Amino acid sequence: MATEYGREYGQGYGQGRRAGGGYRLPAALRAPVEGRAWRELGYVLLSLPVSLVLFTWTVTMVALGAGLLVTFLGIPVLAAALAGCRGFAVLERARARALLGLDVAGPEPLRMRKPGAAAWTGAVLKSGTSWRNALYALVLLPWAVFTFSVTVAFWTLGWALLTYPLWFWAFPAFAGQGGLQLYGDAHHRIYLDNPFEITVTALVGLVFTLVTPWLVRALTTVDGLLVRGLLGPSPLSARVVELESDRGTVVDTAAADLRRIERDLHDGAQARLVGLAMDLGLAKEKLREDPRAAARMVEEAHGEVKTALQELRDLARGIHPAVLTDRGLDAALSSVASRCTVPVTVDVDLPARPAAAIEGIAYFTVSELLQNVSKHSRARTASVDVWRAEDRLLVQVTDDGVGGAGPAGGSGLAGLAARLDAVDGVLVIDSPAGGPTRVIAELPWRP
Repeated sequence: MATEYGREYGQGYGQGRRAGGGYRLPAALRAPVEGRAWRELGYVLLSLPVSLVLFTWTVTMVALGAGLLVTFLGIPVLAAALAGCRGFAVLERARARALLGLDVAGPEPLRMRKPGAAAWTGAVLKSGTSWRNALYALVLLPWAVFTFSVTVAFWTLGWALLTYPLWFWAFPAFAGQGGLQLYGDAHHRIYLDNPFEITVTALVGLVFTLVTPWLVRALTTVDGLLVRGLLGPSPLSARVVELESDRGTVVDTAAADLRRIERDLHDGAQARLVGLAMDLGLAKEKLREDPRAAARMVEEAHGEVKTALQELRDLARGIHPAVLTDRGLDAALSSVASRCTVPVTVDVDLPARPAAAIEGIAYFTVSELLQNVSKHSRARTASVDVWRAEDRLLVQVTDDGVGGAGPAGGSGLAGLAARLDAVDGVLVIDSPAGGPTRVIAELPWRP
């Protein structure tokens, strides 16, 4: 897949083609006049006045609050300083989003156990986000001074030299000299005033002009790292939010499984057992009056018992099949494949058995995908491949059906993806219209 994409897009890039078939300049030549370069330039130029405001606010308020800590007023002043830094952080994230295209999520909200000014003050002071925002305000000023100086110097020098053939006449007209002075002392001066020197000067300016956007892009990349690292959510808090979401998914999935089991028992085996009890009661009453009718009723009840037992076996297999516990994924997946409506080849290449929870999720993933193959794919053949790659367990199910599978297609793939995500797994779907379909489930390997 990656090879096909690389071949498709690599050819277009190498020939400089547009998506519609036309030609365009290489990126190195387009950079000075692209909108992105001008937005990045605007970001750098704005960073200096913004950093001055942030630095002044933070240093003034934090110093004032620290000086007033000997009194009660120091604590609310510090809280106000940090709250102001959090407000500036919102504006900085918006500026980075508008000019750099950097979409940084806001940090977690303040956690207050109870409402009130005292609780809010404590939450602001305890929040690591507040202190990271204050650190950003302190770090931004020296970095903004550096980036502003470098950018303005390179940008003005490049464009000034590039356009020198258009304005070099200003030196003899207004400065009384032949052109831009390259060197001079008490006895000798060198001016860029002949056609060759003017052309070389313009070429040097062209080099600076072409290089400057990439230099500015490198500088704004560091700005992006500062915004992500100091103004976005911390990795720990993001992980906590992710785990809370995964916990909710696990709880919802477990509740749905319990409801499914209860429904299957109530509508299937339980109803058959109730009917069986009634039939046996009638057979008992007819045993003396009509032994033959009672025997027929017992025979029918025997068939119902077999059906109920099969339904209970299927239900137990849906909860956790015994073959998976006893013999592992290879035998369990082969059993699932044998019940599929199309021929399925199974290839399991594992050095050892993974953890029971991971093994169970892999089993149910394949079961769900093969059910989709049976119901929706209209395929002739399918295959299941399971292998280990470093610390990941990979499960791939392919079929040669009509394709078009997706999480929104009502095939249960959205719920399957959520179940995998709850254990740090990933579901990748490649199902173009017309087929074939390939679904890869990636799970953590836990021995």
